[in-house]
Amino acid sequence: MKIIIFLMLWLMMIPGFVLGQEKIDLKMMTGPTGGSWIPLGGAIAELIQKAIPGTNISVLPGGGIANVMGVEEGKADIGFGNSSSSVDGWAGRPPFKAPTKNVRQLANLYPQYFQMVVLDESPIKSVADLKGKAISPGPKGHTGELLAQQVLQVYGLSYKEMSKVHHVHYSDSVNLMKDGHADAFILGTTIPGSSILDLATTKKIRLLSLPDDKIKELQKMNEGYIKRIIPAGTYPGVNYDVQTVGYFTHLVISAKLSDDLVYKITKVISENVARLADVVKDMKGVTAKDLALDIGLPFHPGALKYYKEVGAIK
Repeated sequence: MKIIIFLMLWLMMIPGFVLGQEKIDLKMMTGPTGGSWIPLGGAIAELIQKAIPGTNISVLPGGGIANVMGVEEGKADIGFGNSSSSVDGWAGRPPFKAPTKNVRQLANLYPQYFQMVVLDESPIKSVADLKGKAISPGPKGHTGELLAQQVLQVYGLSYKEMSKVHHVHYSDSVNLMKDGHADAFILGTTIPGSSILDLATTKKIRLLSLPDDKIKELQKMNEGYIKRIIPAGTYPGVNYDVQTVGYFTHLVISAKLSDDLVYKITKVISENVARLADVVKDMKGVTAKDLALDIGLPFHPGALKYYKEVGAIK
């Protein structure tokens, strides 16, 4: 009896042993401060921790491209991503230096919209008018920031033609706009974006549209870009439709995680969509079939097993 007690005490001192259960520590990379990925990541982490005993998830800030690289390099186990850049990573296209072969698809979540915000009194009417102006396209390594460069490119512009480029998070970008230190706030996020609504509470705003010919040029750069419409009334004072491009927010996961663990994580997300919709309304009405949408990135076998079991993938 003493020997058994001794062995139990000794086992409990070993990292990873929790009352007969394996202790699983995971890192999840989300998004910038002021965006939707941090609160949604926190909600997903909480659900997983409650449903899978012994699991602990650290929620970290990040960005679409940086998150994919984080999972690829083993700095994170789960990450939010944008479909367009994640597929670029798998194919090894710029800005990725090599194919991201450790990255797998976990779940598709909801659409993202590329948004270019200026103040109502600004003389800026189109992207061409950004020449010589100060812009805030988000931190380097974010999908929206890469897309901002590509949008400038199809207009024959680059960061070099800007008077200033602020690579800061959304909340800081809002302050720069309020203080007059930035002429345009450029980002990829949900609609309505909370940071844009924040700006609209104290300033009258406008959103810039992209014409069809420029969208087609962008789609030649990345077939993952989808033409999207931001409906009139999405933001205060913006009483017109805004044509832009977008992509999907999704979750990527490390190929090194076990099939059983990823199966359970996928199940938790699928069965709690309604609760996640309380955090990000774009999740409302999402089904298992939506989560299993093929965006061109291979599914983790554990996720694939779950989707096949529930009939989301035939």
